[in-house]
Amino acid sequence: MNSARRCSALLSQMSRGGSATRTPAAAAAHAGRGGASPRLNPSGAVGPVPAPACPMGGGSSSGGGRLFGTLARALNSTPMTQPVPYLEESPDHDLEGDLAEVDPHQLLRECEQALQRRPARPHRDLVRPVSTAPCSHDNGPLVRVLQWNILAQALGEGKDGFIRCPPEALNWHERKYLILEEILTYQPDILCLQEVDHYYDTFQPIMASLGYHGSFLAKPWSPCLDVEQNNGPDGCALFFRCSRFTLQASAHLRLSAMLLPTNQVAIVQTLQCQLTGRQLCVAVTHLKARSGWERLRSAQGADLLQSLRSITSQRSGPWGASSGPIPSIVCGDFNAVPSEDVYRRFSSSPLGLNSAYKLLSSDGQTEPAYTSWKVRPCGESCSTLDYIWYSQGALSVDRLLDIPTEEQIGPQRLPSYHYPSDHLSLLCDFSFREEPRRLM
Repeated sequence: MNSARRCSALLSQMSRGGSATRTPAAAAAHAGRGGASPRLNPSGAVGPVPAPACPMGGGSSSGGGRLFGTLARALNSTPMTQPVPYLEESPDHDLEGDLAEVDPHQLLRECEQALQRRPARPHRDLVRPVSTAPCSHDNGPLVRVLQWNILAQALGEGKDGFIRCPPEALNWHERKYLILEEILTYQPDILCLQEVDHYYDTFQPIMASLGYHGSFLAKPWSPCLDVEQNNGPDGCALFFRCSRFTLQASAHLRLSAMLLPTNQVAIVQTLQCQLTGRQLCVAVTHLKARSGWERLRSAQGADLLQSLRSITSQRSGPWGASSGPIPSIVCGDFNAVPSEDVYRRFSSSPLGLNSAYKLLSSDGQTEPAYTSWKVRPCGESCSTLDYIWYSQGALSVDRLLDIPTEEQIGPQRLPSYHYPSDHLSLLCDFSFREEPRRLM
């Protein structure tokens, strides 16, 4: 089956139950927007349009496990088995090795076709930090990392109570297209996700068909399981592009606090760049939510940092000599504002970590005003909770995806018809710094 037909077959599983026709005005906007300008509703006016009633969506997660059942069987010659959780070293099953890749551009076009009745994501620029000189790329091509809490479907519909978000905007039948559209638009080399409750029926087969290796680790007591007709527990997922990296080691961690296991997890993987041979340690996590749990978050962060120090402490250089710690990138929804202790732990860690999004500020020292902005019955919450930490001695930041303005986010806040999650995606292009020359 050729790439275009594979894309159509893949997305046909996602398209049952509803279709729409692009109006001439919308078609003109689509031709010129490049994925950036607002989609138009059928009358030609900019703004959200209620999603059509869809038998497989209906505002419920029910049937979510069936959406990609046929696709998963087609993509995988062996059954997808969930990895044994909470082992310090958990081998990842290589289910993607023999898959024929689909065309991401074709898949993106079909996502846009499915979303033609919704307003587009407002444009976000990739900007260069003020204090950073353009990268020469002498040490290899850029490594693009995307971090995102995508909002678990069961929580969005069943627990979170977003009082300004229309229920139709949370319909999984279309919301998943918005998530995929964002990923396909930026095509990261490394993708770190939290609140993933559709890993095996959606993200694993889709990302595998695009040439990514995936790993997933569920929370042991996921709140999704309290929601009727849930799609299983939510957890963290980490994907990397197989054409760029090879997996050298993988650790699935259940984070502890005061020596007691908690409900939060992390995936830590050591990758090797196929183009440069450089090693990179990547971690994804999601710390405890809610105010009043600051000490627990701090303890969880300390536990993760201790594991990272152990994992990155040694790497092999030429002739087996140690060449220093492995550079690290740590992505996650920390559920912590910059004034919290867990933030200070990471910024002062011996790993030499810096928060990439501070570099958007004029002084390079200030986090964005928000990465999450939502309205619940208890009130409005606008705060920075999500971070991309990196080893500033070994990695440099070339570009960052900017933060939407209040006007772009709109009065509904997050999520909405054009933002599928209550968290914004973060994206950073990294390059390796030149390694210091060593005496022979």
